[in-house]
This record gives sequence, C-alpha cells and structure tokens, in this order.
Amino acid sequence: MRKYLKIILPLTLTFVMSLVLVSCKKYLDKAPLSDIKETEAFKNFKNFQGFTEEMYNSLPLFTAVGSHNNWNFGDDEMWEPTETRMFAYNVDQGDYRAWNSAIFGSEFKNSTNSAQFTSQGNGDKGNLWSQSWGCIRKANIGLANLDKLTEATDEERNLIAGQLYFFRGFYHFMLMTYWGGLPYIDKVLPTDETPKLPRLNYQATADKVAADMKKAAELLPVNWDETTVGLQTKGNNNWRINKIMAIAFLGKNLLYAGSPLMNRESTGNPTYNAEYCKKAADAFAQALQIIESTGRYKLADFSQYSQLFYTWNQNSKIPGLEEAIFMENLAGAGGRFRWNQVNDYRPYTINGSGLKCYPTANYVDNYGMANGLPIVDPERADPESGYDPRFPFKNRDPRFYNDIMIDGEKAVNNAGNVGNDEYRQYASLFTGGKYRTLDPVHAMLTGYMEAKWASKLMNDWDGYKDNNTVVLSLMRLSDVYLMYAEAVSEGYNSPTAKVSSYNKTAVDAVNFVRDRPGLGVGHVADKFLTSQEAFRSEYRRERAVELAFEGHRFNDLRRWLLLTERPYTLRKAVQFDRVVTKYKTVNGVQVPDYSDLYANPRNGQVLNFRETVLFERQLGQRHYWFPFINSDVNLYPEFTQNPGW
Repeated sequence: MRKYLKIILPLTLTFVMSLVLVSCKKYLDKAPLSDIKETEAFKNFKNFQGFTEEMYNSLPLFTAVGSHNNWNFGDDEMWEPTETRMFAYNVDQGDYRAWNSAIFGSEFKNSTNSAQFTSQGNGDKGNLWSQSWGCIRKANIGLANLDKLTEATDEERNLIAGQLYFFRGFYHFMLMTYWGGLPYIDKVLPTDETPKLPRLNYQATADKVAADMKKAAELLPVNWDETTVGLQTKGNNNWRINKIMAIAFLGKNLLYAGSPLMNRESTGNPTYNAEYCKKAADAFAQALQIIESTGRYKLADFSQYSQLFYTWNQNSKIPGLEEAIFMENLAGAGGRFRWNQVNDYRPYTINGSGLKCYPTANYVDNYGMANGLPIVDPERADPESGYDPRFPFKNRDPRFYNDIMIDGEKAVNNAGNVGNDEYRQYASLFTGGKYRTLDPVHAMLTGYMEAKWASKLMNDWDGYKDNNTVVLSLMRLSDVYLMYAEAVSEGYNSPTAKVSSYNKTAVDAVNFVRDRPGLGVGHVADKFLTSQEAFRSEYRRERAVELAFEGHRFNDLRRWLLLTERPYTLRKAVQFDRVVTKYKTVNGVQVPDYSDLYANPRNGQVLNFRETVLFERQLGQRHYWFPFINSDVNLYPEFTQNPGW
C-alpha cells in the first residue's frame, strides 16, 4: 500500500485542499461545498487523477478478507472438515449462495461483515460484487466528463482516459468470470430509475470488454516512468495501469470467451471457440513482444522464486519482483499472514495453534519429475519418467520442493521450542506420524503441507508470525506465456502453432516457463506434440504447477468444464510408512534412527505408498456459475438468474 500512497496522496491531497480553500469563506452563510463547481474534480490532471485513484483503492482483495482467508476453490486445497466458516467449505457442499454470507474468505461479498472484516482496517475492499459495480459507475462518470479536462496536456488526457477505459473493462471482466454474461454498463445510469438493460451472453459481454481494453492500450504508456507526468513520481509508478496490462487482460478476456464453458453459455457448443482463441493469441503475442523488447517484466530467477509470493523480514517489501504484472489490493499487506492465517498452514503440534489448510495429494500429483515428464500413476513405478513409489519425493520438479513440505523436512530450527521432540521438529507426515495424529481436530490429513505462502522454517516461536508480507498476483508473466500457449494451440489446433508476428510456438512458450533461470525443468516431451489433445494435458498440468495455490485453478476447471468431472471432484491423501534402516538407543530403549532421512528427506524411502479418497464433491451443471442475489434479479425481467439457481 505504501507504493500506492506515494502516488495517491500528493494527487488526492491537492484536490482535497482545493476544496477546503474554496469552502472556507463565509462558511456560516452557505451550505457545505456549495461553492464547489461540478467541473472542479475534472478540470486538471491532478484533480481528475484524484478522482480516478478510488478505482485503484477498490481493486479486489483475496488474501485479507477475514481472520482465515481462502481463495483456492478447485481441487488444490482441503480445509479441515470441521471448519464450516470458510467459503471453501460452502463450495465443497455446493452452496454457492454463500458467496455473499460466508464468515471467512469470501472476497465476492455485496456487503461487509463488520464482525470479521472491517476490524482489520481494510474497509470494503473485499466486496468484489459491490466494489466492481461502484467502480464501473465511477469510470463512466469520468469518461462522461473528459471534456471538462481543459487544463491538461494531450499526454495527461490520454493517461486519464486510458485508466478509465481499463477499469471499466476490468471490473466487468472480474464480475463475468464468476457470474457469466452481464448487462454492459457503458454510460452513467440515472440514480432515480430502475435500469432495464438485458443480460448479454458471455461472448457479447467479452466483446464490450475487449473494445475498452483496446482503447486503454492505445492511450496508455508501457512505463509511466517514461512519461512527463510519471517523472514526478518516478520509481513509484510500478502498479499504475499501463499498455501491457491492458493488452494482457484483453488476451485473458478473449481466451476466457473462447473457453468451453463460456462458448457453451454463448453458443451451446462445449468446445473451444477457435476464433476467440486466435484473437486472444494475437493479444498475448503483442504483449509478450513488448515485454521482451523492453524488459518491462521478467521471469524471476528460481533462487528468488518465493519472493514472487511473500517476503519475510524485509521491512514489508511487496513481493512480486519484476514478474508481477497486476496485483491484488495492497491494503494491509504487511499483516496478512500473522497469527491465524500463518497458523492455517502449520500444525498444532508446532506452534500451539491449529493447522486448517493443506494441499490435496491429487493436486500434488501434478508436480512431475525434474526431467519434465508427468507422474502417470503415483502408486506405480514408471521407468520412462524415473518415478518410483518407494522414493516418491526423489528427482521431482524443483517447484515441488518450493511449494510443498514433505515428510522429514525440518520445520523448527530450535528443537527446544518443541520439547526436543524430533517428531515435532521434523515434519512427521507418514501414516501415524505426530503431525497426523496428535491433535485429532487439527490433524494434517493429506500427507503434505503447503509452503508457497510461508517459509518452511516459519514455525519457530521467535518472530515467525511477524514481518511476513503476502500479496497475490492476479497476473504475472509466466501466466501470460501459458495463456498464450493455450490460446494459440487451441486456436490453430496444434502445439507447434504460433502467431505469425511472434517467434514462439505454443510449446516454446511452455518450455520458456520451464527454462526460468535456475529452474531447469525438462521440456515438454515429443510424445505430447503428436496431437492437440496430448499437448492439452501438458499445458494444463504446467498451469497447475506454475500457478499452484494462486487462485487460478477454480476458474480454470470451470472454464474447461472439468469442475464436475472425476478426478477433479476428489480430495485425496497419501498414506505411507517410513523405512527403518538403523536404530539408536534413547533412555535405554531401541528406537528408529531417522538422522539420514532428516539430512536428505527428498531421498526418503517409504513402504506401502498409496492414495486414499477423503472427500468427493457432488456438484452439478449449475455450479459452473455463481447465483445472483435474488433481490437483484427481481429488479426487472431482463436481468435473469443463472440456470439452476
């Protein structure tokens, strides 16, 4: 938020002070603000930018909308079964109406739950429904008053207009992602009349978003630091809406419109729409060409990979490095993962609070081998990939070791903090291990713990809850490469297809992500290039791994029409026994000696490695879209409810 404030405060305070000075004279004789003209907010760049800032301040907030936040609603995570306050629980039960009432973790709300939300000082930033409509109206008011921006250069007018067009398209896109086609509001609606705008189908709504994103891209710079206006705040313009953001969201909007769910909603055909995918590929190619030629964004070195997601003891430094293109709201970034939230990823046996959230074993199966090949069956050896269920954690994709905590890994530096109990100092995730049995309510159910949002050693008592800064990227560079790979391959029905003006094929884009500096995962194998169907399984698996736990999976499964299909409805756990190769004497008793395992848990040998089903969702076709609030759809007949609700 500090980066926003460095830009926002000088602009907004100028506007506010101008209002104060105007209204001080003879204030007893006049109604408040009666001397302020309607044109005051729009007459010059500083005032108009102050008006526009509110749309930045209302950006969606996913990771700080309650004491316990959850934003992954696909097959990626499982919350403890007794935790019924989470929106993730409601999704599991098929109760999508809870988007507006869940106690914890619903960033979609229409109104604030003051008991658990406003107390954190984040206002109503987590209310995607109401904030989006409010910002759409504000963007329309701004566009309707562009002619009043008389004291401005052409550059300043373009910057204002570009931001307004972007935000109008962006907030419509965020809404339609979850609710489907909408009335597209592109004018200021009267406040004293009930609107009569009918719902458009998804693709018709997406066409309107595309038009606004194209206008925004034409008007905005690649880098605000290189504009005359931006020089005033040089170095603090990183999150300003720019040309690349507009083009990338244009591509995402078109890819979604071309995806099976959205194509079915619009045309009845549950397959990819090639024409929308081709247009999406063109947009992504344009964005990537600009990025590669200017260096505006870069894939982070894998040695800094965790800093894309969180920073620890870095004076509240915002994560993301040069790879994050568009981030969620920065409100409260420095305090999001303290106390309850960080404990949700760590077992009761370590820190005295309750583990609630863990990655599902079936999702972890997406992390293949270091040679780039997938794991075909986690219970059976595969000579081709080298996977062996006796050594299930060996030679895996390096991102597996970053994102997932495995059996035997060190979790606490100071053994004295856990009573010198090695089964608490080192993750005991095997069947019957202490992390899985000591506390029946907060037991670690799936056999894995998540480490993408918190350091594996953040379990020590001293300071582990402090100085942890987490911000979710709504779009980062690797995502753009993978969306390009999907769009161009589905548009042209080939993994080796490419846009004529861009030098990378679909498979090149996937491999480029795997070639991240320092990562070194093997390329997509030739056998996956023989057909689009074969390649589809790999680019989708790559999305699952690279973007794991970042809020993409639920929308991906929905738009691919896989949310209701096995195995994506399952929540699985792994069960296994440790192999004892030597013993030691403790207090005169022979006990297993796991020192070799603790020294190198990746090479740990196990027995009886198997997967078990913990839960299966019972979802139907209506669960591909959120329901509207009944009072909204009852406003007028042309605004219809989603099917099945």
